[in-house]
Amino acid sequence: MQREEWFHRAVIYQVDSSLFYDANGDGFGDLAGIRQKLHYIRSLGATVLWLTPFYLTPLQDDGYDISDHLQPDPRFGTIADVIELIARARELGLRVIVELVIQHTSAQHPWFQAARRDPRSPWRPYYLWADRPPENDDPPMFPGVEESVWRWDEQAGQYYRHMFYHHEPDLNLAHPPVIAEIENIITFWLQAGGVGLSSRCRVTSGQAGRKGRRDARLPVADPSPAGCTAPQSRCDTPG
Repeated sequence: MQREEWFHRAVIYQVDSSLFYDANGDGFGDLAGIRQKLHYIRSLGATVLWLTPFYLTPLQDDGYDISDHLQPDPRFGTIADVIELIARARELGLRVIVELVIQHTSAQHPWFQAARRDPRSPWRPYYLWADRPPENDDPPMFPGVEESVWRWDEQAGQYYRHMFYHHEPDLNLAHPPVIAEIENIITFWLQAGGVGLSSRCRVTSGQAGRKGRRDARLPVADPSPAGCTAPQSRCDTPG
């Protein structure tokens, strides 16, 4: 009989940092504001705090267009603010889930900028490219906004794929270096004290990679209430 995990009976409170509480009075919600309201969140009966993306972003898609997965956007705060928030939450009995977006990046991400500049760049296969879009491909996620999941890039001289908006190019999730980058990002935020990650990802026919095992069990982090440390950055970024 499978033992009950902490998340089976969890009461999850989701927070959009930008819309929650503004601690410094600049008109933009922030991580410090969430920390100040943790007692309130706990008083509602929540046992888990789910943080929506707070990473560096051009903010063209409410923060889901990420230009650096390892840096908080300065509008939200700093790495120190993240660690302090997670540590304080755990003191109050709140576990923290960090939302991870691995479907795509922002078009302003250094990976994509390097990929579009040079077809021989090691970052070119981080994304999905084509000289001519397939005739029978998936429809865009937002058909009223985007006509296709393919967009011509003049600098690259090819089309690139985007399931969501054209400013969010899809990552090539069948490319081993991309998987390694994602694993590094996951490790980074688990080191910061997060106990789990919620992933926004829709794997499509153009991204399908190795088939998973039905009996595979992924590790679930359940750290002690103390001991958040500064995470170590290991992602590969163009110079």
